[in-house]
Amino acid sequence: MSSTITNTANFIQGDVKTRIDKWIANYPVDQKKSAVMPALRIVQETHNGYLTNDLMDQIAEYLEITPMEVYEVATFYGNYEHAPVGEIKLCICNSISCMLRGRDDILKHLENRLGIKPGQTTPDGRFSIKMVECLGACGGAPMMQVGKDYHENLTENSIDLLLEEWGK
Repeated sequence: MSSTITNTANFIQGDVKTRIDKWIANYPVDQKKSAVMPALRIVQETHNGYLTNDLMDQIAEYLEITPMEVYEVATFYGNYEHAPVGEIKLCICNSISCMLRGRDDILKHLENRLGIKPGQTTPDGRFSIKMVECLGACGGAPMMQVGKDYHENLTENSIDLLLEEWGK
């Protein structure tokens, strides 16, 4: 399936279905709903990085659970997006450890470099900034997560090097 699909009709098919089925196979037959988190992640990854109500409804139907059960998970956890985000999502840790070790300065530097604030996306669609709750890397504060990678002990210089690496 293309990663730029905009029509969500019958989205859970092909590779998306195969990937979700691998997760479902990890649980007892009567516990398909246990695969809701990986199903949400897979669908989000293959639909431009965010979920729509239609997509969540399809996940519910496929897992044979109510839409509300899917919505509860998708809205509780901060790693699920419900609107378009930038290609590179900078998740800034909002914990007390990161705050005490300079998160606010790092955030201000990012805002100045990218011209956006948390919750916004650059006009070119490349970058978004998102504030997230503790990412569990307090020893490396201040830190941020980008994709599956943690970037710890951030400084203005290390931020500049990362942005340069990402083409900004």
